[in-house]
Amino acid sequence: MSEASASPKAPTFGGYGEVVDVYLQKRRDSVAAKRFFKRLLNKNSGEPRKIVTDKLRSYDVAHRELIPESIHDNSQYANNRAELSHQSTRVRERGMRKFKSMKQAQRFLDIHATVSNLFNLGRHLVSAKIYRLLRLRAFASWEIVVA
Repeated sequence: MSEASASPKAPTFGGYGEVVDVYLQKRRDSVAAKRFFKRLLNKNSGEPRKIVTDKLRSYDVAHRELIPESIHDNSQYANNRAELSHQSTRVRERGMRKFKSMKQAQRFLDIHATVSNLFNLGRHLVSAKIYRLLRLRAFASWEIVVA
């Protein structure tokens, strides 16, 4: 297994369940957590109301130092959406285990998150008619991008 595919993944989600960012890191210490939080704060405008992470203690340190006014939730089932989002990434990684570097793996995961957001339409939330329209719009956007 390559060094890049063994690295921890930290996906973040927006208010509507879309993947905002996936960030690969070699370590999971407080310095890496602060770097991750700073990257998110710089990339997205404004501070979040709520942050959901796993129970890793370094996230508590980064939260207290960088954005103490937001709510930090690390309860047992709150992080399920992030953990489940890794499944599709892990399936893709199995076929592409030979990443040459962390940079190459990071580029792949960034693109994968964007494409996943485009085609993850939330079928259970809309009627069949609306879903068909959303799917047609997603494929039209895809055609524009790849043309």
